[in-house]
Amino acid sequence: MKEQGSKTYGREYMDNVIVIGAVADNPVVEDVAHHLRQQEDYSDLVSLKSFLNTEFCPRFIIDEENWDNIGYKLKDKTVLLVSTNQGWNTRDELAMRNFLIARAAKDNGAAKVILLEPNLFYSAQDRGPRREQGCTDIERSIKDYKKFDGQPFSSRAYADLLRTAGVDEVITVHNHSISVERIFNDRFSTCFHDLQPADLFASYMQNSDVVSEDSLVLCAPDKGALSFVRRVKAEMDRDDIPLVYMNKERSDERKVEIRISPDSDIGIDQIKGKHVAIIDDMVRTGNTIMETCKILKEAGAERLVFFVTHFYSSRECRVNLNDKVLDEIVTTTTIPDILNRDIQGRLRHKMVVLQISRWMCNYVLDIIGLPEHKLSPPLYTEDMSSKNPRWRGSVGPLFSSVKL
Repeated sequence: MKEQGSKTYGREYMDNVIVIGAVADNPVVEDVAHHLRQQEDYSDLVSLKSFLNTEFCPRFIIDEENWDNIGYKLKDKTVLLVSTNQGWNTRDELAMRNFLIARAAKDNGAAKVILLEPNLFYSAQDRGPRREQGCTDIERSIKDYKKFDGQPFSSRAYADLLRTAGVDEVITVHNHSISVERIFNDRFSTCFHDLQPADLFASYMQNSDVVSEDSLVLCAPDKGALSFVRRVKAEMDRDDIPLVYMNKERSDERKVEIRISPDSDIGIDQIKGKHVAIIDDMVRTGNTIMETCKILKEAGAERLVFFVTHFYSSRECRVNLNDKVLDEIVTTTTIPDILNRDIQGRLRHKMVVLQISRWMCNYVLDIIGLPEHKLSPPLYTEDMSSKNPRWRGSVGPLFSSVKL
């Protein structure tokens, strides 16, 4: 059997790579294993057992009948551990599983352990209460130091524990924190990979009917998102698409004041009739995005679409983003629970989820030194509810000319 092109379903080129997950039932792990042509079920390669006293004890079971290589079952192997938070397992539980699975791999001879964690744990806890504990792109105020007073510098602790446990390389997607980037680059040197989905979002805009390119404006909701939005524009290869960004001033955890920056390509008076793609790395409450949307809608924007990599589906977020001024939301499966219609809740009529396991696998193949086996397009699939007004029109030819 053959895939598109000349690549076979065989796995000869991946004989020394084992794909496993931190839990036994995870669709992202299943997809990654499938795209990397792993013939064995990932849950049959490692036993994820817990003792009666609730202690977790993973055990690799790839060579149970062989008594000659005890302690070296994984000699010369690369273990790709895929970890996403979903369902009933907390991030704390999954983090501990990561440590022990990595340790089990190294204690049984693995040459390398790579952690693929699309939404990197503890990234929001990216600084501590002292000056040397974390870096930001702005001068930290006394209020910022006090915010972390008494807390651990958790992102640094997580990086340290991963390294100590035996993880050699970390792959994540669109991490928002300069501080986390510096920590992981320090602990893992050139072996920390932050995949940027600018090509994903650019491709979806250009190969679907989500926005009209002819009247498109790209919007960064704050300065922190500006560099990524510029990358999206570069991927679209359209110099004529204007870019605007917002200046944001937060007065407390739930209140922000936003106005369009005078340094934007166009002014607020030129938004009328435009399709605006607002692009950010993550959303938790939706307050900033909705304030941005209201400003743009009042200026006469015809259509507003929010592109976001990591979607935290809190009740507050669903209530805020359900406002009729926002037409549609495009996100990814870095937090795979968002595929669940119940998790989408009232947003299902305006939610699109891009499943990105195939896209991530191409980066994995590059990282492990097998670029010649990269997958052919399309590198993502679109998931939307039939309640979405675009649903009927988007089935079929959507990916006929996709670049990715």
